[in-house]
Amino acid sequence: FINDFHHFRNNIQFYFVYGLEPLALRLFEQECALDPAHEAAAYVTAAKEVLTAEDALAGARDIIAELVNEDERARASVRQLFHEKGMLRSKVVTNKEDVGEKYRDYFDWEELAGKAPSHRILAIRRGESEGFLFFRIAPPEDEAVVLLERLFVKGPCPASEHVRTAVRDSYKRLLSVSIETEARLSLKQRADQEAIRVFAENLRQLLLAPPLGQKNVLAIDPGFRTGCKVVCVDSQGKLLHNDTIYPHFTDTKAGEAGAAIRDLCEKFTIEAIAIGNGTAGRETETFVRGLGLPITIRIIMVNESGASIYSASDVAREEFPAHDITVRGSVSIGRRLIDPLAELVKIDPKSIGVGQYQHDVDQGALKRSLDDVVQSCVNAVGVEVNTSSSQLLTYVSGFGPQLAGNIVTFRNEHGPFRSRQDLQKVPKLGPKTFEQAAGFLRIRESENPLDRSAVHPESYHIVDAMAKDLGCAVQDLMKDEKLRQRIDLNRYVNDAVGLPTLKDIMHELAKPGRDPREKFEEFRFTDGVEKIEDVKPGMTLPGIVTNVAAFGAFVDIGVHQDGLVHVSELADRFVKTPGDIVRVQQKVLVTVVDVDVKRRRIALSMRKKPHPQREKKSQSQ
Repeated sequence: FINDFHHFRNNIQFYFVYGLEPLALRLFEQECALDPAHEAAAYVTAAKEVLTAEDALAGARDIIAELVNEDERARASVRQLFHEKGMLRSKVVTNKEDVGEKYRDYFDWEELAGKAPSHRILAIRRGESEGFLFFRIAPPEDEAVVLLERLFVKGPCPASEHVRTAVRDSYKRLLSVSIETEARLSLKQRADQEAIRVFAENLRQLLLAPPLGQKNVLAIDPGFRTGCKVVCVDSQGKLLHNDTIYPHFTDTKAGEAGAAIRDLCEKFTIEAIAIGNGTAGRETETFVRGLGLPITIRIIMVNESGASIYSASDVAREEFPAHDITVRGSVSIGRRLIDPLAELVKIDPKSIGVGQYQHDVDQGALKRSLDDVVQSCVNAVGVEVNTSSSQLLTYVSGFGPQLAGNIVTFRNEHGPFRSRQDLQKVPKLGPKTFEQAAGFLRIRESENPLDRSAVHPESYHIVDAMAKDLGCAVQDLMKDEKLRQRIDLNRYVNDAVGLPTLKDIMHELAKPGRDPREKFEEFRFTDGVEKIEDVKPGMTLPGIVTNVAAFGAFVDIGVHQDGLVHVSELADRFVKTPGDIVRVQQKVLVTVVDVDVKRRRIALSMRKKPHPQREKKSQSQ
C-alpha cells in the first residue's frame, strides 16, 4: 500500500498539470444539474494521457481524493476513529514460522490498539524489525468511509457518486496510510513512556537495595571449567588478594579449594562471603556452606548482572590496571554486597537487567530518565566524600565528571577532607556549586557532627543557636530527644528561614546521617533446587524479584532461570499494576505452577488461594 500511495501522489501532479482541477472542483460542488460525462468531455486533449471523458473523470476523482486527504476536519475525524476503534493486528511473515518461533504468540494477534500494553507493542515492533512479523493499525473501514461520506457527499446526484468514489479511494490510499503512520508513532511513544517509567522504578529499587555495610568480604565469581575466581576486599572495598580455586573438578581440587577459602577467611578476618548468581553459582554456594565455616561468616548470593560490563569498562581498567577482567568482576560482586549503590553507578543502567525492551525505546529519553533516577538515589542516600569513587560523586547535584575527578585528585594529594568547608579548596568548586552539593555530602570523621548529617552548612548557625539556647553542645542535641523536644521552632523563624525548613532540620537531627535504605536481611534459596530440572509444579520456594514488568514480575528461585509471576497470579485480588504488589529485590514466597524445561519457562504464583481458571483446569484433568 505504500507503493500505491507514492504512485497516486505522482499521478496527482500530472492531473494538475493537465488542467483537471476545475473539473474536480465542479464535481466537488455536487450540483444535481451537472452531467459529469458532458462536463468531462471538454477536458479531453490530444495528448495520449487524457483520451476520453472517463480519463478526465478519473483524474478529477484523484484530485478530490487529495482534497479530502488534506481537509483538517477529515483528518481529525479519522484520527479520532483510529484512537477509539483502531485495531492492532499482527501476522507472521510467510515462511518465517519456524525461525520466528519466539514471536509465536503474535503470529495471528488482534486487539484494540488503545488498550494494548507497552510490552506487547514493543514485542510486536521488535518482531517486525527482525523480519518475522508485520502489523497494521486500522479501525473498521466501513465506519471510516461512512464518517467521511457524511462530511463530503451532499446527496444522491451523479456528481455525488463520483465524490463518493473519490472519498473511499482517498481513505484507502491516502488517509488511512497517513493516519496509521501517526497512530504507529503515537503507540510507540506511549509504549516507550510506560517502558521507561517501569525501568526507572525498577532501577530505583535496585539502587536503593539494602547494603550489608562496611565488612571484610570474600567474593567468588563462580565457574565450572575455568574455576572460581576469588578475591578478598576490605570494608572500604579495597582489593587485598585474588586467587582461583577449582571446587567442581576432582575431590582433590575441591579439598584444596576448601582449605584455601578457610585460610583466606582467617587471614583477612572475613565477615561475609558474596557468591555471584551466574553459572555454577548455586553449586558453589552449596560447596561453601559445606565447609563448616564459623557461623559469624554470612554466605550470601549476589546478583551479578552487569558485572562483566563493568569488568571490561574504562572505569574498571583505571581502578585495576594490573588485573584481568575476572578479578575486576569478582571485586564488583563483593562491593555490591557492601554497598550496591556505590558499585552499580559505575555500570550503564541498561546493562543491569531490570528493564524490558530497553533497546527498543527512545534512547535519549531512556538515558535522561535513568540518569535522573541515579542522581536522585545518590542524593537521597548521601555520599561519603573521603571514600567515594569519582563515578559516584558525578551523580551529586551540581557535580560533573571533571569536578568529581578534581575532588578525588585533591583527596589523594592532600589526604582526607576534615570538614565540608575544606571542599571549597578543590579547584573549580565554586560557592554556587558548594551551595548546591554540600547537603548531599558526608564527612564522617569531621569534628563538626553536622558534617555527618544532611543539614546544609547554611543552616549550621540555626542549630548552633538552638544548642546555645539550651546550654548544650550540638552533639548533645543530636543524641538527646528530650533536649530536642524543648525547642520552640517559632523562635527561629525569620524572613530567610521558614517553619518547614526548621522541621526538616529537626527531623535530620533525630537521625543524623542515617542511611534511608532498609536494613539488610539474609536470604537463602531452597537447598537441592539448583537447576530447572529440579523444579516441579506444586513446590513452594523462596525467591527474589529481579524485574518488574507491566505483565508481571520475574523471580529468581536459584536455578539460573527466572520464573514469571503473571500479574493475575500476584495476589488474591485484582492487580492493576504489578508495582503495587512487588518491587525489585523484594524477597517473596512463590508456588510453582508450570515448568517447560525445553523452552526454559517457569510459571509461578504468589496467590494464597488457587486461581479460579487454574483450579477449574485441574479439576477437568
